[in-house]
Amino acid sequence: MIRAAGVSEVTDADFTTEVIGSALPVLVEFTADWCPPCRQMGPVLSALAAEEGERLKVVQLDVDTNPETTNAYKVLSMPTFMVFRDGEPVRSMVGARPKRRLLAEIEDAL
Repeated sequence: MIRAAGVSEVTDADFTTEVIGSALPVLVEFTADWCPPCRQMGPVLSALAAEEGERLKVVQLDVDTNPETTNAYKVLSMPTFMVFRDGEPVRSMVGARPKRRLLAEIEDAL
């Protein structure tokens, strides 16, 4: 998987620990190597992680190697972004978007 700088990768094995158990809200990008819009989101996620790191954790999950989590949240399109707060998905968005729009869409979940 092509990982965005400053963004950690989560897997089926550590999703509960890293996302569900996180003290901070978590933005999860469900992504895949074969998805061009996912690759476009790399710099956006890196910038978001750098700028909002104190109040938001940003992670990526490769849908091809982590089918359990992908299926559990019924993710069908890439990229799908989900915001988890207190272990619950509170926001879900599908498709690439500019950083300003992404931030505006997740602001109320932070």
